[in-house]
This record gives sequence, C-alpha cells and structure tokens, in this order.
Amino acid sequence: MQGGKAEITTVQIDYSYLKMSLVKKEFLQKARKTAFDRRHRQTLRFNISRYDAAVAKGKATYGNLALAKARAAYIKQLTVNNLHDCLLQFEENLTAHGGTVIWAENATEAIAAILKLLHEHNAHTVVKSKSMTTEEVDFNEHAATADIESLETDLGEYIVQLAGEKPYHIVTPAMHKSKEDIARLFHDKFGTPPDSTPETITAFVRQLLRDKFRHAEVGVTGANFLIADSGAIAVTENEGNALMTVSFPKIHIAVAGIEKVIPSLESLGLLWPLLAVHGTGQRVTAYNSIISGPRRTDGEAPEVDGPEKMYVILLDNGRSKLYGRLPQAQALRCIRCGACLNACPIYKNIGGYTYAATYSGPIGSVITPFYKGFADYGHLSFACTVCGRCSEVCPVSLPLHRLLLFNRHDAVEQGTAGRMWGMAMNAARYILGKRRRMDRIPGRLKNAAFLAGKNMLGARKSMPHFAEHSFSQMWKHQR
Repeated sequence: MQGGKAEITTVQIDYSYLKMSLVKKEFLQKARKTAFDRRHRQTLRFNISRYDAAVAKGKATYGNLALAKARAAYIKQLTVNNLHDCLLQFEENLTAHGGTVIWAENATEAIAAILKLLHEHNAHTVVKSKSMTTEEVDFNEHAATADIESLETDLGEYIVQLAGEKPYHIVTPAMHKSKEDIARLFHDKFGTPPDSTPETITAFVRQLLRDKFRHAEVGVTGANFLIADSGAIAVTENEGNALMTVSFPKIHIAVAGIEKVIPSLESLGLLWPLLAVHGTGQRVTAYNSIISGPRRTDGEAPEVDGPEKMYVILLDNGRSKLYGRLPQAQALRCIRCGACLNACPIYKNIGGYTYAATYSGPIGSVITPFYKGFADYGHLSFACTVCGRCSEVCPVSLPLHRLLLFNRHDAVEQGTAGRMWGMAMNAARYILGKRRRMDRIPGRLKNAAFLAGKNMLGARKSMPHFAEHSFSQMWKHQR
C-alpha cells in the first residue's frame, strides 16, 4: 500500500524447507514450563472465570444473539470483499474533514512516518491509549530510542509497561497478574503500601497520569473501527483515557490496521455492543468516541477543544498477504474482542506470552504466520485441539478452528512443518489406509518403533502399549 492508494493483490507465499526454527523451540520450552506453573494457571483460571460470568450475563440481554452475530459477520465480510473501495472512501472523507491519512506497507514504514511527525511537532512526551496495533509495530520501544517518553494510559497497559512486559491478552493486558502481584509491583516502583487495594492503585495512577495528559505534545490511539462513509475513527474504552489522549495534546495520531474499516456509521449500532459483550460482558462500554478529524476553527461555531492536527496511519504489515489467501482471508473480519482466547484450552494452559507474538490465542495463530512468516510462526497453527470453542464464541462467526486446519495444510504442503512431520504423516496414511497393513506388523515391532525414538508425547506422558495381536486378528482366531 503506497502513495495513498489501496492496492490489494493476491500474493503467492514462498515457503522453504527449514529445520525447526528458534521461535518454535522457544515456544515448546515456554509451553512446557507455563503449563505446569500452578500459580500461573490458578491466576488465569480465576480471571477468566470472572470474564465468563460477566459475558454470560451480557449475552443473556440479546433476544437473538445468533442473528446479531450473523448480521455482524455479513457486514464485516462485505467490507473485506470491498476493502479497496472502503479504504479509499475513508481517506477521502477524513481528508475532507481536515485529517491526514498516511499509508504504511509495513511496521518500518509506519514507525518512520510516526517518528517524523513526532520530530516535526517537537514532541518530548506522548500519551498513548490502549492499542494492539501500536504494540504490533513496537511503538514504545522506537519512541524510547528517539528519546521520547511514551506513556501508556490504560491501567492494564500501564501495569505491564511498568513491569517491562508486553500485553498478555488482546483485551486484558495484565490478565496474568493477581492483585497481590500488582500491589508488589507498585510498592517496588513507587513505594506504595505493599498491601494496596485495586482502588488505591487506580487512584494513584489516575493522579500520576493527569499531569502527563496536560503536558504531552502528542496523543496516540488505535481505532476499533474506521468508518468509511463518515471519514471517522471509533474508539471504545472503559476508563476515559483514550478520550483524554485525544482531547489534551495538540496532535492526535491514530494507528490502525486496514481491516478495521466498516462501511457506515449505522454499523456501529450492531458492532459496538457485540464487541462490548464479548470483550468484557458489558452491554456497551463506558466511553465511546467518534473522531472525524482535528478541531474545526472555521464556520459559525468554531470548536475550542480537541487536537489541532489529526493523522491516521493505515497499516498493512502482512494483511494483504492474508487477504490474498482463501479461505484464511475471512480472519480480517475479526473485531479483536478476545473471546476466542478466553475459550481456548491451549491459551488457558500455555498463556499469552508463549505465543511470542502480538496476537495470541486462536486468532493470533491464524493471522501471525501471514504477518510474520510461516517459517517462524507456522507452528502456532498446530497449537490447537480443534475443539471448535473459538468458533462458537466468535461474535462475527469466524470458523477459526477450520482456518487453523487450512494453515496446517499450507505449512505441510510447503514444508515449513518439517520433513519428519510429512514423512510420518505419509507413513501413517499408508499403514492406516487398510486393515491388513496394520495387522502385518506385530505388537512387539509397533512398541519397539514408538519407543525407539524420543517420546513424541513429552516427558510427562507415556506411549500406550500395543497388544501382540490386533483386535481383528483375535476376533478371527476366536471364531
């Protein structure tokens, strides 16, 4: 995507036969460690149980949730099918309102454009609302190298920033921490009482951030939705920090993936409540803002509040690759509610950091290989039991577990799953294809074959013992 034009093309991904990548090795090591960390699992189980209870109540407010999900899926898929036109319409309308759209093909281009803006406006302090897209391009790290302070204003994001960590979850960045963990963190960093309550910590952070809001030159946000017919961005939150991030600084920079676009303002009436219910269990989140450009100083009623300039960075960063690959392109209709993570048995056992990617859980496992390469991240598509829970809870009816199977197919076909995997599957297909082939191999040879190499089930499990004769052989003998 260059030169202010949306160019969505089919990309033929070039895979190569590679040995197990370092990323995959680290994934397996972290998965083994985290899955058997009882304290971590207990914290995660408690936090997700609170989420489950809230979401159940939220869903109960719908008279026909299935119909709402079907309509949301239709709207988002319609937008994906017409992505080129919707993006250009958004750019045209936002520009007419005084905003500026900058197209970024990858993270490098996005960061270069953002740093240029920060330097042009002599920015020393940036306040930033919660945004996974800015995490995707490592915004905070790049700002630090340019001697610019970038401060997270969402409480969960601020907690993980203070701890020197990345968000653990798409919606709940500090889901892996208990209230005791957070109290100790603030005690170590600020000397607050080690037994501080969540309310006390929240009040402390609110007071700390107020001064930053007043003095920051630039405010950075993401966008839950880009509204094509209005040339506006939609931001939803529960703390009001995103609204202050836009209101106080003179410059507003929004960073959003190209898939966030929706056709019309009318669509928000359906999508915002679905996002809230599936994200936090609320009927609608506390603060919902529609921002259609910088403040206007002309006309009969000039505005006195808001930023003087507004820039929207439209980020591709692998989305065009995903767009060009069917049926996985459906994943572009995701609204980032995080419901699939909370439902996934793999995520609940290995945790968010094990994925080593911005987007974790089922949706992350679908899109990350396209964003960061199958060679390093193709293994995520195999971290799935194919139970289908992610597909059941998705508010836009994404068949996530099926998309993961298509990813597996691509990885195996092109060799990034490893030669041994392909050889083993071909052998299994041949042997299991006919009963007589299975019966030709006596039990002692089957046992020897499975015990000869490293235990494929891991050190904590043992392979089952094969009987000397198969059931069909014993049945024939008895008859």
